[in-house]
Amino acid sequence: MDQNHIIKLAEQLVGGSLDIPQFVERLGENSSVEMGDVTLDLGRDQRCGFPEVVFGQGKTIESLRKIFGRLIEAGQPVLATHIDQRQAESLLVDFPDAQYNSLARTVRLSGRTGARLGHVAIVTAGTSDRPVAEEACETLRWMNVEVSMIYDVGVAGPHRLSAKVERLRHADVVVVVAGMEGALPSVVGGYVACPVIGVPTSVGYGVSLGGVAALLSMLNSCAANVTVVNIDAGFKAAYVAGMIARQKYRAPDSSDG
Repeated sequence: MDQNHIIKLAEQLVGGSLDIPQFVERLGENSSVEMGDVTLDLGRDQRCGFPEVVFGQGKTIESLRKIFGRLIEAGQPVLATHIDQRQAESLLVDFPDAQYNSLARTVRLSGRTGARLGHVAIVTAGTSDRPVAEEACETLRWMNVEVSMIYDVGVAGPHRLSAKVERLRHADVVVVVAGMEGALPSVVGGYVACPVIGVPTSVGYGVSLGGVAALLSMLNSCAANVTVVNIDAGFKAAYVAGMIARQKYRAPDSSDG
């Protein structure tokens, strides 16, 4: 952050033209850090509730090291997605406390502390959908949201889902990960009184078109509580689900009246 900007804001605070909440907000608006090929947004936590998440695909190991180090220095929890085995092995040398989930292709370092807020259930239609579901699970752990996983309950064997319905009814949000024809979110939506986020996966035969068939099926869901994210977007679904779940338990702000 630019030092002159901080000084100017501090002068406004002392002079009375800014109150403390405004001062904190303005600090978060100007918090980009230039690090060569990376411009890191350290104010996103203040503005949006969670820090910047690192998309690892295509990044050099050196860039990832710099980003991790700067986030840790700022006291922010780290989540990196689309991390391959080579990147992970190098990062774990420098950050031995980090947790690498090879199935999810994520690296997670620390996270929110304190009591977990909210509960999200993640459901997969098949075991082939598990990598996307694992990415969602790691994201929710980073957000400090309680998460439960239910695997392999696709519509080809509907009795498997009915045996799990009571578990789903305790969740604040349900994330449903499915490929093939992508029918499972609609079925789940008919059982629960909470938002259902469908995640189409690129799993399927023939004209599944790399997940496009599942995506279109979910977008045409007749269940009113179902919404949809992009193909294989486990992180996106979990991030939105976590925000919804945590909001339900957020302490009222005194400024809300």
